[in-house]
Amino acid sequence: MQYPPTHLVVMGVAGSGKSTLAAALAEKTGWACAEADEFHPAANIAKMSQGIPLQDEDRWPWLREIRDWMTAQARGGCSTVLTCSALKKSYRQLLSEAEGRVLFLHLDGGADLISQRMQGREGHFMPPTLLPSQLATLEALSQEELDAGSLRLDIARSPQELVAAVVQALDLPAGQAPCAP
Repeated sequence: MQYPPTHLVVMGVAGSGKSTLAAALAEKTGWACAEADEFHPAANIAKMSQGIPLQDEDRWPWLREIRDWMTAQARGGCSTVLTCSALKKSYRQLLSEAEGRVLFLHLDGGADLISQRMQGREGHFMPPTLLPSQLATLEALSQEELDAGSLRLDIARSPQELVAAVVQALDLPAGQAPCAP
């Protein structure tokens, strides 16, 4: 049985470990992997670099680009792993319009732990001062989203534990990429 094109959107606030988990999942599954930050226009990156939170009007074109990339991958028979904050349910609804199955993996944890992680990373345009605005914007996965297969994951667990939990919960075909990355 062939696994249908599936998109795992690793979501959560900045500093929650999205890139780490997405890379580990992509390695485990062999699926194409992308960072949502790569889809931001220069104006969005400039705002965030200056500590200015993005507004919805900044996010909608960015989210549509991500959705369209997922659809293009699915049309090629590819499954993907993608990082994207996807903080609001309305953002996740737009991403869910992509062709293929779209599941959200919410990396959830305490503000103190996330803040510590943000303080320790280098070379990222998102400053720790924007964490409070992200936490205020975050809408947790709804029961409907959880019932559809999305998962809430505790960031206090190691990346290896999280990968194992996702692979088991979603019965992912490890090492069987449906197409070339």
